[in-house]
Amino acid sequence: MIAIEFTLNGKRINIAAEPETPLLEVLRNDIELNGPKFGCGLAQCGACAVLVDGESTRSCVTRVSEVAGRSITTLEGLGNADNPHPLQQAFIDEQALQCGYCTNGIIITAAALLDKNQSPSRDEIKTALSGHLCRCGAHPRIIKAVQKAAQES
Repeated sequence: MIAIEFTLNGKRINIAAEPETPLLEVLRNDIELNGPKFGCGLAQCGACAVLVDGESTRSCVTRVSEVAGRSITTLEGLGNADNPHPLQQAFIDEQALQCGYCTNGIIITAAALLDKNQSPSRDEIKTALSGHLCRCGAHPRIIKAVQKAAQES
């Protein structure tokens, strides 16, 4: 085990972990966050996405040692029930989820998109989210929610 320090949702974290441990395991098991989900473990579904220095990153294949000194934002760091992020509120308003398992990764990736492009086209949104699997079929409402958040940001 080694000491690894990073910023998580605006707070400095110092945690002892094996360097090869996936960031997702540290976030869920050690820090007890529930936003990032374990989906496939192969960086193919997007349920585990977090922002690493503002970039959407698959935490299931990112070693915790790779984030030393970096800034991590999870769904919990975007907003909360009292002060939701515009994307979180738009997803609620547009009912852009059913089971919600994929929602973490989609919102995280959409946040990265909106940070770079405050007025993305429908095609740009679809391209940005193309690596996320949603089996519920909420895709049209997801696109609409991201468009709504972009207008309100």
